[in-house]
Amino acid sequence: MSPKRIGAVVGALVVVVAIYLFTGKVDLGALTGALNPSSGSVGHSQQADYTLVFPKNRYPKTGDHIQDAIAAGESAICTIDRKGAKENRRQSLKGVETRKGYDRDEWPMAMCKEGGTGADIRYVTPSDNRGAGSWISNQLDNYPDGTRVLIEVK
Repeated sequence: MSPKRIGAVVGALVVVVAIYLFTGKVDLGALTGALNPSSGSVGHSQQADYTLVFPKNRYPKTGDHIQDAIAAGESAICTIDRKGAKENRRQSLKGVETRKGYDRDEWPMAMCKEGGTGADIRYVTPSDNRGAGSWISNQLDNYPDGTRVLIEVK
């Protein structure tokens, strides 16, 4: 379980306890959302400004990675933070060895506020990873930093 997922579960437990202390009732919805990322509560806590549909048919390995990382508790929302990309990349790839013939794909991406330490890393072929990165970069080029984009893989 990733540190972000553990944080989400602990946060949900705190909410449940607080609600119980104030109302005498338990809101299991908050806890269920934290324990079941597919419910949309984990990684989707903030509303997106835009939705970007990622073309898995064009970049299948990267698409698989994004879907698996989100299912494991990583955020599906990317809050654009280009200025933080270099440091996020340094943090997310820290201690992850390079492999000949592969790129280290990060999710959330380094250009996202949600990226950095604790990001999910997967070895992906360079053509798939770099093509996907270029495609996403072109799609988000006109959006300013701070824009929240929901990434859907289809």
